Amino acid sequence: MNAPELLTAPDEDLRDGSLLNFYEAIETASHNMLDAARAGDWDTVVKLEGACAVLIARLKHAAQDRTLGADEQALKSRIMHRILVNDAEIRNLAEPWIQDLSRMVGGATDPRQMH
Repeated sequence: MNAPELLTAPDEDLRDGSLLNFYEAIETASHNMLDAARAGDWDTVVKLEGACAVLIARLKHAAQDRTLGADEQALKSRIMHRILVNDAEIRNLAEPWIQDLSRMVGGATDPRQMH
């Protein structure tokens, strides 16, 4: 799996203009990120994070002139909840890696101290 595949497949689904399609594409990306994190494939996590950023930017642009109805708002809330759950688990999986990185750079946690 790579980020370009993630960006091209949803394009077809996003053409109809539904904001929910953007949320669903972001949820799919977050699920793929979680799968990659569970496998310890941090390069793919980073690529998918970039793909998510592109999707989020596109969503923000699309949301400027579109709104969601009540039923769509409820579905959006459920999707957002799943995205947040995925994100929390990714962060839990990444924490040991972040601590290892901190030890490798001499324990400096202040970015100004890292050289």
